[in-house]
Amino acid sequence: MSRIAARFQALAAQGRGALIPYLEAFDPDLATSQALFQAMPAAGADLIEIGMPFSDPSADGPVIQAAALRGLRAGATLAGVLSMVAEFRRTDEATPVILMGYVNPVEAYGYERFCTDAVAAGVDGIILVDLPPEEADVLEAPAAQAGLDIIRLVAPTTTDERLAYVLSHASGFVYYVSITGITGTRSASAQDLSAAIPRLRAATSLPIAIGFGVRTPEQAAEAATIADGAVVASALLATLAGTLDANGQATEQTLPSVLKQIEGLAQAVRAAGRAGA
Repeated sequence: MSRIAARFQALAAQGRGALIPYLEAFDPDLATSQALFQAMPAAGADLIEIGMPFSDPSADGPVIQAAALRGLRAGATLAGVLSMVAEFRRTDEATPVILMGYVNPVEAYGYERFCTDAVAAGVDGIILVDLPPEEADVLEAPAAQAGLDIIRLVAPTTTDERLAYVLSHASGFVYYVSITGITGTRSASAQDLSAAIPRLRAATSLPIAIGFGVRTPEQAAEAATIADGAVVASALLATLAGTLDANGQATEQTLPSVLKQIEGLAQAVRAAGRAGA
C-alpha cells in the first residue's frame, strides 16, 4: 500500500480528515524551507504538499507567485527539490509527500528520469496543473512503473462527463479546486462544498482533498469534515512572507509563526473529526 493510501486509511479509522499544508521549496532559502518541511509533521501535517518553483505559473495567485519567485532567487531547481525530499526521508518514512507545479521543469528534466528519481527520493504523488489527461501519456507510464501517484484536479465547472474521464486517469487522491479562479483569492462556502462533494463521491472511491481558498482553522475543519482532507497554502505563505526582513530574508519569527499556524489548523481539523465521528 502506498503512503498516501495508508495515511488516508488510518485517518478514516480515526474518524477524521487530513490536514495538508503547503510549502514552496527554497522559500525564502533552502535552509529555512528544509527546516519548515522537517517540522511540519510534528506540528500536525498529515500529508505535505511542496511547490516546485516555476517562473510562469497559470493557476497560482499573487501570494504563491511571490513565494515561487523567492524560491527561484534562492536557487531552486527540480533536482534541489528532490534533494529536499530525500533529506526529509532520513527522519520521516511515513508522511506522504506530494509535489505540485507545472509541466515545463519536469519535461526539461525528463519524464522517466523524473519519476524514477522522485520515487527514489521519497515522493509519493505529483500534481502538474497544466498537464491534462489527454496529454499525460508522457507521464502516466513512467509514473505507474515507478509507483508515483498522479493527483488530478477537478473544479466546480467540471462536467459529469469530464469528471469521469479525469478521474479515470487519477490515483492517490482527488484535489477539488473549490473555487473558479486562482489560488488564495477567495473561499467557497460550506454550503457550496457540501453540495459539490457528493457528486465526486459518486464518481470515485479515491479520497478527496479540498484546496484553493482554505485559509482559516474553521475553513480547514469544514473542508476536512465534508471531504477527506484540507489543503492550506496561500495562508501559510502569507504568514511566512510577513515575517521576512526588508531584504526578504528569514527572521527568528519565520519558523515559529508558520508552525504555530499549522498547529492551530491541525487542532481544528482534529477537533472537528472527533465531533463528527
